Amino acid sequence: MEIAAIAALAPVIPVLTIARVADAVPLARALVKGGLPVLEITLRTGAALEALAAITREVPEAVVGAGTVLDAAQVKQAMAAGARFGVSPGCTPALAKAVKEAGLPFLPGIQTVSEALVLRELGFTLLKFFPADAAGGTAWLKAVAAPLAGLRFCPTGGIGAATAPAYLALANVACVGGSWIAPQDAVAAGDWARIERLAAAAAALKRA
Repeated sequence: MEIAAIAALAPVIPVLTIARVADAVPLARALVKGGLPVLEITLRTGAALEALAAITREVPEAVVGAGTVLDAAQVKQAMAAGARFGVSPGCTPALAKAVKEAGLPFLPGIQTVSEALVLRELGFTLLKFFPADAAGGTAWLKAVAAPLAGLRFCPTGGIGAATAPAYLALANVACVGGSWIAPQDAVAAGDWARIERLAAAAAALKRA
């Protein structure tokens, strides 16, 4: 499945930093049941790859990807764990080459127009805009819509339930990424019902 098709599955991609492998499967089930099948597991914890593998194995209806992919070694690790796509906060020529060679659907991160143009030349047309809120938010996305016609974005970083609708109203936004759907206190408490409710509200958000 191409990255654009993955992004089209839901308006919000939960960005999940999982500290305990035991939380992975019930968390994924709650999010999928709420209507968010695309899950990004960030490679920021020692449990991340095992959590990703567990979800891939036990929650087949989820489309699980690896986030915070920074280099070629992590591309291989993510794919070995079962990742169906990758996400990075930025991108280097070596990383772009690695994902292309591996055939991994990939969402590379950008913050500037020049970075977007470099990735466009490499064949990437859906880009992660990160950190969205700190880097200009909806104003930046509106400003680049005409000069970067043909590119679409998944803004991530500082987005919450209150601000997500404004991003999704923009024609050049395919979806948004965010962690508000799985608050750390809810995960720690095993409050999967609360997470399912937050997922359902996010899944109901409208896109342009």
